[in-house]
Amino acid sequence: MLETCGLRLCAQSSYQQAAENYKTLLGIEVGHSCLHRLVQQTPLPNAQAYQSVSTASIDGGKVRVRCQKTGKGEWRDYKAVSLHDVTCAAFFQQPQALQAWSEAQPLSPIFTCLGDGHAGVWKIANLFGGQQVVLRRQVLDWYHLVENLYKLGGSLVRLARMKNLLWHGQVNAVLSALSGLSRPETQRFRDYLLEHSQRIPDYAYYARLGIAIGSGSVESQIKQIAARVKVTGAIWHRENVPQILRLRCAYLNNDPCLSISA
Repeated sequence: MLETCGLRLCAQSSYQQAAENYKTLLGIEVGHSCLHRLVQQTPLPNAQAYQSVSTASIDGGKVRVRCQKTGKGEWRDYKAVSLHDVTCAAFFQQPQALQAWSEAQPLSPIFTCLGDGHAGVWKIANLFGGQQVVLRRQVLDWYHLVENLYKLGGSLVRLARMKNLLWHGQVNAVLSALSGLSRPETQRFRDYLLEHSQRIPDYAYYARLGIAIGSGSVESQIKQIAARVKVTGAIWHRENVPQILRLRCAYLNNDPCLSISA
């Protein structure tokens, strides 16, 4: 029970703060380095879905790691996945582990992957779930699409008209409307649409069917993960990052391994 309490406290705040909270709540003085060792030495299972899942959102977060040469902090990417309304997981520079985890989840044969415009997201989505997925829908996050649309600026009436066209998946009509414009912002948005045209469905139709059109689920999870891994002044050793990500996800998932009765 005492170890589980320590893990829960370390999942919520820095090791130093966890040590202080441990003493306040339990009346037992434990050093922050002892709590760090506890986290690193405790086997933590990967997040697991126990019901069929039909939708996942994928996105990237940032964690500050210590450079081996200079000792200074540098920001590096990790990937987070949210199986909608079920569980979340995060992986630091472990593409094979992420793929193996996805294949171990009970996924629907027709599966929807959502994400923003980052190429790394779709690289994961292309293989997510392995052979158990017969049909993969790749859907560009609607809100990310609208955000990029409004970067064009200009007439609000024109933007509203193009937004309505995109809502119904009419990418070619929007490209035609942009054909006579030559500003850099226009060219960037045109390239963006061309790159993701196969991921822009009829959002109105999807919404009526109850198919997710936004990746807010994983974005919310990344913010909650960041609340732990981006605490003020935190610089992580690379080898410690996967475990703290797993611990934080276990806490967010209310995993039984962090239950006092476990």
